[in-house]
Amino acid sequence: MSLEKRQEKFDEYCKTVQVCPDFNTDVTVSPFLFGNNLEHTRSCIYNGISAQMLKNRKFAGKPGCYDGCPAEWYRIGEKTNIIFNEKEDVFVLHAGEGYTRHAEDYHMKRRHECNAVTIVNYYGKEESGIGQSGISLQKHCNYECRLAVKVWQPTVIRIALTDRDGNIYIHKKLEYNKTDFEVKSVILHAPELDENANITISFEGYGTICIGAVSLLPEKNFRGMRPDVIELLREMGVKLLRWPGGNFAGEYNWKDGLLPVDMRAPFESYLGLETQPHSMGYDFNEINTDDFIALCREIGAEPFITINPTWNTPEECAQWVEYCNGDEDTEYGRLRIERGYREPYNVRFWSLGNEFGYGHMEGDNTPVGYGKKGIEFGRKMLEVSPGLNLCSSGPYPNKDWVEHAARPLGQIAPLVSLHSYVAQPLFADPDKYAEEYYECVSKVNTQCRELVHKMRSELNNDTLRISFDEWNVWYGWYRPKSVNDGIFTAAMLHMLIEEADPSGIQMACHFEAVNEGAIRVEWDKSFLTPSGQMFSVMKNHINGKLCFAVEDAVATEKDNVLTITLINRSYDSTKKFIVPKYGETIVSTLYSSECILPYSDFAIKNVELNLMGESYEVLLPKHSVMLIQMKNSIGYIPEEKGKESNLY
Repeated sequence: MSLEKRQEKFDEYCKTVQVCPDFNTDVTVSPFLFGNNLEHTRSCIYNGISAQMLKNRKFAGKPGCYDGCPAEWYRIGEKTNIIFNEKEDVFVLHAGEGYTRHAEDYHMKRRHECNAVTIVNYYGKEESGIGQSGISLQKHCNYECRLAVKVWQPTVIRIALTDRDGNIYIHKKLEYNKTDFEVKSVILHAPELDENANITISFEGYGTICIGAVSLLPEKNFRGMRPDVIELLREMGVKLLRWPGGNFAGEYNWKDGLLPVDMRAPFESYLGLETQPHSMGYDFNEINTDDFIALCREIGAEPFITINPTWNTPEECAQWVEYCNGDEDTEYGRLRIERGYREPYNVRFWSLGNEFGYGHMEGDNTPVGYGKKGIEFGRKMLEVSPGLNLCSSGPYPNKDWVEHAARPLGQIAPLVSLHSYVAQPLFADPDKYAEEYYECVSKVNTQCRELVHKMRSELNNDTLRISFDEWNVWYGWYRPKSVNDGIFTAAMLHMLIEEADPSGIQMACHFEAVNEGAIRVEWDKSFLTPSGQMFSVMKNHINGKLCFAVEDAVATEKDNVLTITLINRSYDSTKKFIVPKYGETIVSTLYSSECILPYSDFAIKNVELNLMGESYEVLLPKHSVMLIQMKNSIGYIPEEKGKESNLY
C-alpha cells in the first residue's frame, strides 16, 4: 500500500467517535473473558512466579563432562569424587530408589528423571561438596535452605552463603545420621545485597554423602511462589486461569503432584528447549493441583484445568476430577481431605487436551480419532462429577474437525477451543515502524475477529460456545515488553467484549501471564508490562452492563458507575471522542507513550476532561488508552442512543 493510501485509510480511522450508551441492554461483560494461562513453559514458572532460587535443584540431566557435577553446579575440593546417580544406571553407588521419583512407575517416565548426586571424600583432609553461583540476595532477608541427604556415617554438613570471591556471609551446620534420605532445613540471613552470591554445601573428612534435592526459598513466599507476582495477577484482574498448559499439559501427570515438592521427579519434555530454555529442557514439578487451586483462590480466579488424554488414561483423568470435586465418600475426595483440604475445589472448567490436529502434539491427531477419545475421556470425567463445563480441542476453524470432533463432542463438551497468535513486528527498519505497527494491531480485526466469525459460522450450533483460550502477539521464546503489545491487548479485549454475546465467546485466556507479555519478573522486582496495564484498565468492565461497544470505545454500567475505555490505535494522529456527561467524573486516566518499540511503557497520568455543553470532548494522543468513570447520583440517563463503527 502506498504512503498516500495508507494515510487516507488512517485519516478515515481517526474520524470522531461519539459514545452513545444504551442503558436498556441486558448483556453483561463476563469475567471469564479476562483469563490467562499459567503454563510450565519458558520462564513463566522458573525465573517467573516460582520463588525457588536454585537452578537444577533436583540434579536432572547427565553430569558435566569435566568435573562430573550436575549442570548449574560446581565441585568443591580438588580430590572430591562426584558420582551422578540414576535409578536404573549401572553406576549407581548404592542400591535402592533415589529421592526424587514419580508417584507411580507409569509409562510417561523418561530417562534422567530420578537423579541424585553422591559426593565422596577419599582424601579426608579437604572440604568436599558442591556449590552454585548466581544467587540473588536481598539485604536483611531470610532464606530457608532445605536438603534431603543420606549418609553412611554421622556427618556434619555446612551450608554457606558467600560472595563471588568466597567470603562468607553466613553459614549453618546440619548433622545427618541416617542411611536413608532425611530432610532438614536452616534459615540463612543475608546481611548484604548481592545479586551474584554463591551457595555451598560441603563436609570435611573421609566419607560419603548423597544429596537427593536442595531448595533455597525466601522466607516470605506463598506455597513456593513469589508474593509480588501474585499481587500483580490480582491487579490485572485475572478471573480465569488455565493450567498446566498448553503443550505442557500433553506430558503432565497430576499424580506426581501428590508427592512432597522436593520428591517430585523432574521430567524432560519432548519439546525440550522449546518449552524450557531456562531449565535445560526439564520441568521440576514445583506447582501441583493444590498449589494451583490455592493460587486461584488467592487472586480470585476460576480454575481451568487441561487434562492429558495422550499419555494418561480416562481413569486417571477421572480420578483427577474426583480429587478436585469429590467428597469424603469418594476415594480421591478422601485423599484430598487427608492431605488437609476438606472442602471440594469444585473445578468446573476442564479442557479435553490441547491443540490436537496441529501436528506438534502426540497421540491421535485425526478429527475422528480425537472425537472418539474426547467422548471416552469426557464421559468418565462426567461420571464422577456431573455438570462439568468441558472444552474440546482442535485446529479450528476447520470444517472437517467441526463435523467429526466438535459436533459429536457437543453432547458432553459444549465449549470449543480457539487459538490465535499475531506475528510479531521486527522493528528493525525505522522506515517501516508505522507499517509494522499497523500490521500488528489491525490483526485484531483482520485475523482474530475474522477467525471468531468463521468459527461461529462453521459451528452453526448455538449450544456450542467458543473458548478463545490462547491469544497474544508472538515473539518466540523471549518476549520484550512493548506499547505495541499494549495497544494490541487493549483492542483485543475490546473485541472480545463486543463479540462475546453475538459470536458466542464464553471465555478467553491471554497467553500467558508471567514473562510472556503481561508481567515482567526480575530477580529483585516484578511489574506490569503495557499488556498487563491494559488488563488492569479493562478489568473495570467486568460484570458491568454493556451499554456501548465498537472497536475503540466500550462503555459499561455497574452500581450507577459508567465506565468508558477509549483506544487510539493511530501511529501518529490524534483521535477525537465525544463522551456524554453521565455524572460526577471520578476517574479520568490516560495511558500514553511517545514510543511503541520493545521495552517501551505506558506513562500513567490523570487528566481533566474538557466539557463541551452536555458532553466531554476527549482528544486522545497517538497510540494511547483512556479510562473514564463517572458516578451517577441523580439517575440521569442521556437521551441519545446509537453508535458509530470505525472498522478499518
